[in-house]
Amino acid sequence: MLRKKWSLLLSGIMSASLLLTACGGGGGQSAQPSGQTGGQPAASSEAPKNDGQSYVLKAGHSLTEDHPYHLALKKMAEDVDKRSNGKVKIEVYPLSQLGAERELTEALTFGTADMSITSTAPVTNFYQKLGVLDLPFLFESREQAYKVLDGKVGQDMLKDMESANLIGLAWAENGFRHITNGSKDIKKPEDVAGMKIRTQENPIHLAAFEALGAKPTPMAWTEALTALQQGVVDAQENPAIVAQTYKLYESKQTHMALTGHVYSAAMILFSKPVWDKLPADVQQLIAEEAKKAGQYERELMIKMEEEAITNIKGKGVVITEDVDKQAFRDAMKPVYDKFSGQFGKELVDEIMNTK
Repeated sequence: MLRKKWSLLLSGIMSASLLLTACGGGGGQSAQPSGQTGGQPAASSEAPKNDGQSYVLKAGHSLTEDHPYHLALKKMAEDVDKRSNGKVKIEVYPLSQLGAERELTEALTFGTADMSITSTAPVTNFYQKLGVLDLPFLFESREQAYKVLDGKVGQDMLKDMESANLIGLAWAENGFRHITNGSKDIKKPEDVAGMKIRTQENPIHLAAFEALGAKPTPMAWTEALTALQQGVVDAQENPAIVAQTYKLYESKQTHMALTGHVYSAAMILFSKPVWDKLPADVQQLIAEEAKKAGQYERELMIKMEEEAITNIKGKGVVITEDVDKQAFRDAMKPVYDKFSGQFGKELVDEIMNTK
């Protein structure tokens, strides 16, 4: 683990050094920060000026090459390369090659990594206000989530990510989270009691499953598959596409309950220390294409999530649709009592009242 982290740090430093050289840190033309906040570029279709500089940026994520995260970043990389006439290139690294979500987010804050697409849960360790999105059953539908995230609440969050040394470029999504396990149907909160379930490293998710009487076990996804296969944990919770992509039916996960307990928003993030060394026209290009990539990723997710449920059902996984969601909401109410004050009741109410 130590060797892996040292390797990641060296890789990030080399990447940052390369960027600094490209930006003039080696004695050439020095890039000036534009002062522009993340995610709010002015409309533009112009390519960056041809000043002889070039940039190679590394973008990482934790999922596979057929996941919408990867497909969206690859399309963004192609579009950025085309619009910049090869001046700006983005290399995409899947499967936590640049670090698991929390590790990679931390690297972004230090400037030892450039860019990522990630679910929001691990990012709350660096920007706590984002945690409001992890409250269980906060959103009743995708449409409501989109209105909130694409509206003032979500756009203000993107801007404010700078306070955590991050640039919030765009919203994407990881889908609604459901529970899988290897032994039984889950229809009501009592069915989860005593179950050892892998969760993300997120205090709200932990509190939510503790409220159900489960035994939440936080761990990085890179460790979760082994834990499921070895029976270290009984269950996990994730969007359906993750269950399909990682063939969880081969990891003793024979039942999926469509609880939809959390809408898992995702973000396209950039390192602020690296961003501040980019010229304004390059920032503009990346910000614009990130927003397009976020929308494209959402569209892919909707389509592929439906296909995933059908596919894993075909593999023999029992899909439980008649979940008593109101009972789950009631059981998880203590989570709101515990965390709403941290975000402000007004913000929670504004989100829940958006229809």
